[in-house]
Amino acid sequence: MDIKAEAEASRQDLKKWSLVAVLVVLGVVGNHYYSDQPLLYRVIAFLALMSGCLYIAYNTVKGQFIYSLLIEAKAEIRKVVWPTRQETTQTTLIVVAVVLVMALLLWGLDSLLGWIVSMIVG
Repeated sequence: MDIKAEAEASRQDLKKWSLVAVLVVLGVVGNHYYSDQPLLYRVIAFLALMSGCLYIAYNTVKGQFIYSLLIEAKAEIRKVVWPTRQETTQTTLIVVAVVLVMALLLWGLDSLLGWIVSMIVG
């Protein structure tokens, strides 16, 4: 792709992202302006507007990059080996025990230092 075509594509992307920003602001302001209307109608209008925004954003270079990133992230999540309920419970109990031990140690150290300072100060 030559420099001129890239600049044109970049300009088109900028116009598309500007349109997306305007539509998002329009959705927020419209939701506030029509606050006396039933919530269902406002939600339907907002979802339609945001669907249009997503379609426009998808048709940009960054939008397609973000979409491919989401697809790859979904594939990576499928590869994760999640812990069993037993492993989760055991790990949680270990964390709670360590927190309690550290709390007792810090409480004891604080009490000791407080006692030493009170002996010095008088």
